[in-house]
Amino acid sequence: MLNAHDATAENIADLMAQIGRKARAAARPLALADAERKHAALIAMAHAIRDGEAAIIEANAIDIANGEEAGLSPAMMDRLKLTPDRIRAMEDGIRAIAELKDPVGEVIAAWDRPNGLHIERVRTPLGVIGVIYESRPNVTADAGALCLKAGNAVILRGGSDSINSSSAIHACLVRGLKAAGLPEDAIQLVPTTDRAAVGEMLKGLGGNLDVIVPRGGRSLVERVQTEARVPVFAHLEGICHLYIDRSADLDMAVKIAVNAKMRRTGICGSAETLLVDRAVASTHLVPILDALSKAGCEIRASDDVHAAYAASKPATEDDWKTEYLDAIISVKLVDGVGEAIDHIEHWSSHHTEAIVAEDAAAVNRFFNEIDSAILLHNASTQFADGGEFGMGAEIGIATGRMHARGPVGVEQLTSFKYRVRGTGQVRA
Repeated sequence: MLNAHDATAENIADLMAQIGRKARAAARPLALADAERKHAALIAMAHAIRDGEAAIIEANAIDIANGEEAGLSPAMMDRLKLTPDRIRAMEDGIRAIAELKDPVGEVIAAWDRPNGLHIERVRTPLGVIGVIYESRPNVTADAGALCLKAGNAVILRGGSDSINSSSAIHACLVRGLKAAGLPEDAIQLVPTTDRAAVGEMLKGLGGNLDVIVPRGGRSLVERVQTEARVPVFAHLEGICHLYIDRSADLDMAVKIAVNAKMRRTGICGSAETLLVDRAVASTHLVPILDALSKAGCEIRASDDVHAAYAASKPATEDDWKTEYLDAIISVKLVDGVGEAIDHIEHWSSHHTEAIVAEDAAAVNRFFNEIDSAILLHNASTQFADGGEFGMGAEIGIATGRMHARGPVGVEQLTSFKYRVRGTGQVRA
């Protein structure tokens, strides 16, 4: 790691330029690596994660102690903490990625032209990907494994609060690359916590960075979107909504609401706003809020909800645009699915929204009129996850509208090229 004493702007610029050159050099042999070798590297990484559990837990304990000293919120501490179960989940995620179909070289579409030309659209790696993320050290494993599977070199810049954990995980990934005879520089971790390193990545590292994936809070994503000179897969905050329709089954609504908010409050798929159809306020509202409150959730309510549920706190306008990442939820009554859609389209970050309903017409309208990356029917927003989508893992949930949208998995980390085969045709 670059020492603070050495972390001058010039030194960081030189360091990052060298990292970029190494990544570009590793990208070509990685793009040409066959599926068997990448599979072997991933399995070796999973073994290394398992064997390195004690070292990872020890490194994480340093980050946890530093986080407590820095006064990180409970939600941020939950994101930071690694347990044996979470480490096993990392291992399982890498194994799942290993078993996915190799996307590189896949023919996406093929057709013949009247002149006899045969045209194929074929998946190719993007090249060198930069991933900038905060807090969650497991992103190191997910991003490294996904980029490798898609034939990309990757430069990982984790948050300062998780640098020790990320370094321990990265060491396991490098052992996997070495075991399979792939370039060690295919997965690099930026060894300094100085924010100037992010600035160098946003400049593109001398043309050696092809795309940036930011994964973190609004301030990080907005900085990347504003300053980046390379394409960005934006992962904006998760202001996720859960709407309870008048046709919703009450027991299902209670179960889903509690899970969507409280299963893990610090993840981007956690529900932040609950909308309840006014038509069922007398039957559904209080049981749902009682269940949330019993689970330890603070209720911030619109005026009519506060009048019906005295244990709540009055909501302000800021509550509708806040990603709490904590055991807090804002609650509002709406006049049916139409007003729910209007509220979501106004306040949402276009990450994930869910509807609980038995009325097919309401569900269809919800799905058709809301433009968010993920929409769910009768299921918790916490399913907004690449692993739950069968992708093995994800780098993030892209909330933009270009190229990748929703969980960014292996396929989303590829581009394509055209192969055209002829028999001597010339153009008139």
